[in-house]
Amino acid sequence: MISWPSLEPMPNNLVNYGVTENGIAIIELASNSSGAPLEDGEIGPNTYTHEMMRDIDTAVVKARFDDDVTVIVFTGHGQKFFSAGASIQMLNSVTPGFKYNFCLHANETLSRLEQTPKLVICAINGHAVGGGLEIAMACDIRIARKDAGKCGLPEINLGVLAGTGGTARLTRLIGKARALEYMVSGELMAFEKAKEIDLVNDVWDGSLEDFRQDILDYATQYTLPFKATMAVGNIKRSCQSGPEMPFEYHLALERELQAALFHSNDAKEGISAYAERRTPRFVGN
Repeated sequence: MISWPSLEPMPNNLVNYGVTENGIAIIELASNSSGAPLEDGEIGPNTYTHEMMRDIDTAVVKARFDDDVTVIVFTGHGQKFFSAGASIQMLNSVTPGFKYNFCLHANETLSRLEQTPKLVICAINGHAVGGGLEIAMACDIRIARKDAGKCGLPEINLGVLAGTGGTARLTRLIGKARALEYMVSGELMAFEKAKEIDLVNDVWDGSLEDFRQDILDYATQYTLPFKATMAVGNIKRSCQSGPEMPFEYHLALERELQAALFHSNDAKEGISAYAERRTPRFVGN
């Protein structure tokens, strides 16, 4: 059984990072309500600041360049919050110009996460509100812990919008009419409701410890040698970039991605294994 790895803090002590023995990178958000590092034993809402976004960026790039990492799992510290979003204390103390550049850098960070050619699973262990949900929506698969909290984009109540990709990603995930309704109402929804509208992929019951173990077990199916990770990356690229193109261009992108895979060792292994009626053992190239 794969165990939760030891986690080390990133430079600003707001994100913890570790890798399991089978190549699952864990990125854990950890901060108090002001966005400062947690003290010993403290459980915070994992709100983010520019410093946390820089830590997220560092962790994402670290996972991207690690050839032993094939899957990334995002989660939050503790069992009450995945993330409560941007620190209101921080936003109340900076200039409009800083806020703009803060949103710009956060957009760039989450786009880098979204474009990373490794599968990203968001383990929503508690409330995912505002910017917390925006981070979750930049992940590929979202799995929430039952009865652990709610999710939504309530920025309307602050007189602003969800400016870290929230309006763009929610519209693409659940459709314009529903997304607009949820954002202008500021409604928070239970994870079961989020699953009904395809905002989260699944909702799992159990304690936090069980949830973490179940996430590792689930993520393991996407690691080597069980999945052809190069194919996973190309599927992700087609699904991320293709819908923004005219249909014929998407088909052309798909063909080019497929052509690259046909030259891979994993495609040869997968086809041979099927013909020989055995389980393939992929190597990632």
